[in-house]
Amino acid sequence: MDDQARQKRQAGIYSAAYELLAAYGYGGTSMLRIAKAAKASNETLYRWYGDKDGLFLEMVRANAAETRQMLMDALATRGDPWVMLENVAPVFLRMILGEQAILLNRAAAADPSGALGEAISAGGRQEVGPLMSELMGRICAGTACNPQEATEWFISLLVGDLQIKRVINDLSQPTKEQIYARCNSTMIYLRRLILSA
Repeated sequence: MDDQARQKRQAGIYSAAYELLAAYGYGGTSMLRIAKAAKASNETLYRWYGDKDGLFLEMVRANAAETRQMLMDALATRGDPWVMLENVAPVFLRMILGEQAILLNRAAAADPSGALGEAISAGGRQEVGPLMSELMGRICAGTACNPQEATEWFISLLVGDLQIKRVINDLSQPTKEQIYARCNSTMIYLRRLILSA
């Protein structure tokens, strides 16, 4: 199977898994159910992902892929780190407030095993966080600001309680205009915090 065919197949598997997750939660979403819904063999799922936790870990990684790649590209260049962060911010915010991330977080909150929460942390926060901190290190260069602290400020300013509001259905998906307005205000306040540290 070539890469394009595999990517198409994986997209179908992920789509089926998200639908089942919404209907049955993490505990009720089995590899067999996903295989049947995706019209794939159970053996293929186990061969590609190892187990259900492995499948959902890859789904989390796929959801965070654009943000992760933008950060990696930014770190591979020597451009203005403020501009790079400004470009990453709306992609990052759209990702964590998007339907897939919210569905995963709702299911993780209801999963008593904690397995889905671990997958979200491993495939999202633990992979994106260090890249974000490295970029923040460039922003903090020449200031008294700690990059780790600046990363926490950035995420707090950008996300605040928006994600939890989305998870509990207290907020609809923000529009493109709302995303950019939030990002603009975040960058203004972050710059003030870092430069005054």
